[in-house]
Amino acid sequence: MAVFGGRRRNDDPALPPGQHLTESFPVLSAGPTPSIAPQNWEFFIHTETGDTRRWSWEQFLALPSEEITTDIHCVTSWSKLGTSWRGVSLDTLFADVETSFDFAMAHSYGGYTTNLPLEDILEGQAWIAYEYDGAPLDPEHGGPARLLVPHLYFWKSAKWVRGLVMQSDDKPGFWEQYGYHLHGDPWREERYS
Repeated sequence: MAVFGGRRRNDDPALPPGQHLTESFPVLSAGPTPSIAPQNWEFFIHTETGDTRRWSWEQFLALPSEEITTDIHCVTSWSKLGTSWRGVSLDTLFADVETSFDFAMAHSYGGYTTNLPLEDILEGQAWIAYEYDGAPLDPEHGGPARLLVPHLYFWKSAKWVRGLVMQSDDKPGFWEQYGYHLHGDPWREERYS
């Protein structure tokens, strides 16, 4: 009697269920790659009171940065282990921001959005990354800067990020409106709602 099963994941304990290992860095985007010169880039956090904290590229690069080595997992089932980044922790960016809201909507140049609970982007869990593997982040991978939230599926790590808007409810972003899971934990296979 033949027994059939789905594609088996590698036995590597670093791979979440349903994932396979890749050595490449696949490029997946919801639309065309925007061209943002660093001198025209800015990042903002907008709160419920109407306050907006802004950083120009120069101000952003002057903030304390961190080297991050982490695994990344795409909802399309590839995982890349031990990736190297440099970025500014969202803890640093939120240091002078007051909010009572529990959720944020990430906004990108080009119109992409994704929703994130505040508890998933603070306490050393998320960065605005501007280098990959020791070099400036390529535009096709989100340069000049992208969100990096490695413990969630990679669609939550919005490319070409330009800001966060605080929100009271966990309203869906771009892919979430099309049926992707609101949270996106790869270890729970939270791919679709």
